[in-house]
Amino acid sequence: MVKDIETYKSEEKTVVTIGTFDGVHIGHQKIVNHLIADGETNGLKSVILTFFPHPRMVLQKDFNIKLINTIKERREILDGLGLDYLIIKKFTMEFSRLKAEDFVRQILVDKLNAKKVIIGYDHRFGRNRNADINDLKKFGDIYGFEVEEISAQDIDDVSVSSTKIRKALMEGDVVKANAFLGYNFAICGVVTRGKGLGRQLNFPTANIKVEEDYKLIPKQGSYIVKADINNGTIYGMMNIGVNPTVNGQKETIEVHFFNFNLDIYDKTIQIELLSRIRDEEKFESVEALKQQLKKDKETALTYIATNHAQ
Repeated sequence: MVKDIETYKSEEKTVVTIGTFDGVHIGHQKIVNHLIADGETNGLKSVILTFFPHPRMVLQKDFNIKLINTIKERREILDGLGLDYLIIKKFTMEFSRLKAEDFVRQILVDKLNAKKVIIGYDHRFGRNRNADINDLKKFGDIYGFEVEEISAQDIDDVSVSSTKIRKALMEGDVVKANAFLGYNFAICGVVTRGKGLGRQLNFPTANIKVEEDYKLIPKQGSYIVKADINNGTIYGMMNIGVNPTVNGQKETIEVHFFNFNLDIYDKTIQIELLSRIRDEEKFESVEALKQQLKKDKETALTYIATNHAQ
């Protein structure tokens, strides 16, 4: 269950972990599963406290930061793991100035009713991030909650996985990224009208407009994709790029679905990336591009058939 911390106050005792959880990858999932199991064993509600916007966007005005998930995607994935509560705290300059003890008392104790906090050895919090896990243990003694340290190995797995996932996506290696995520990386957006070039090539496309500018978009090129539309799985191929053959300038995300002719304009759809076909390239003619698209479709259909349409 997702809650905003401004309107949430737990009457039930909780076990809490804190983090950004971008990607909610297999390393994160291990920690979340441990949190849930601990809560069930000790009769505590499992709670994740996460922040949005990303602290770097607020503190360092780093608007170039690219995240694996939008906040909506992160919320849906975490909510689907069996947590009792996902608490989203809006990260502001004012909040960043909160002293460590005030954070513990106001958030962990008064709001979340924490009886146990599971946290990484390298976790820092409070104004200027000047408090660490040892400070948290001291506050635990004062306010009556236990602190469990997540091992260095598990924390390293989490940070390494996030780095590897971002790197893999920037290189276009969605197969590797999906292996680390434990699910298929996806792009979600509204279907908008393009210039109609795809239809002229007999490959009509849905243009996907991603609203969140902090969402990481993989390397330009062609990908094999799938989407759940009207409760059915539809496969297709997607191009991320500028359409250099027709002298395009602006990056677009266009999906051609196989055996599909429903009107999905203005609908929000989620596209899962399965594998990469090739880099985007400039062809000597529109006809040459058309022939390549036919080859791309064969590549995609072979992949889908070989992988049992997964």
